[in-house]
Amino acid sequence: KGGLSARTVKHHHRVLSEALAYGVRMNRTIRNVAQAVMPPRPVNQEMNTLDEAEMDDLLEAAKGTPYYHLFHLALYTGLRRSELLGLRWKDVDLYLANLSVTQVMHRLQGGQVVFLEPKTVKGRRQVSLTPDSAIALREHYEQQKQEREAIGIPLNGDSLVFSRFDGTPLPPITVNHAFIRTMKKAGLSGIRMHDLRHTHATLMMKQGVNPKIVQERLGHSSFAVTMDVYSHVVPGLQEAAAL
Repeated sequence: KGGLSARTVKHHHRVLSEALAYGVRMNRTIRNVAQAVMPPRPVNQEMNTLDEAEMDDLLEAAKGTPYYHLFHLALYTGLRRSELLGLRWKDVDLYLANLSVTQVMHRLQGGQVVFLEPKTVKGRRQVSLTPDSAIALREHYEQQKQEREAIGIPLNGDSLVFSRFDGTPLPPITVNHAFIRTMKKAGLSGIRMHDLRHTHATLMMKQGVNPKIVQERLGHSSFAVTMDVYSHVVPGLQEAAAL
């Protein structure tokens, strides 16, 4: 209790094992002792998602707030919070209706905001927008442009899509608090901000979207990760395996 999660321990074990295996190949050590250790098996947390009616309730409750378009894009693209907060207008093509994930935003313990490249090659990706998402983002752009002109701060390609009124980054904790307030207003509970990503993936799976496409949209490092998390919602998967 209070220690590292099983998933984190397993990740550390894998990195250490790879380092020791390299040492063996380079004749710097005679044995990879990490291979004698069985790492813990991660237990997937129960996934909580919204159904389509609850999605509508959430967005209705968010209308009129600065977070409506952020929650809308989270639901209909599956982007992580860090990806949403790192998104710039030059990463969005409102005419071709797609966006590119090229950086993520993190807030360090000391309060410093940093922008980094996605951790994996798969994380750097292009995501198609639904017509509703493209329209919503176009409305958001026009509104943001007017607000910036009013305070003398022009909007440009490097401007963040989701930010404070003066263009400074949104603190992740502020987004979380806004999400909790919106959920309460909508009469919903038991859903985290990250569960909007699960909601998007689950909805696609239930609609029969190819899991490979789901992997690409979510930016998972491998197809196996996607299937490990979402295979239980693929329609007919068990039945097909029994034929």
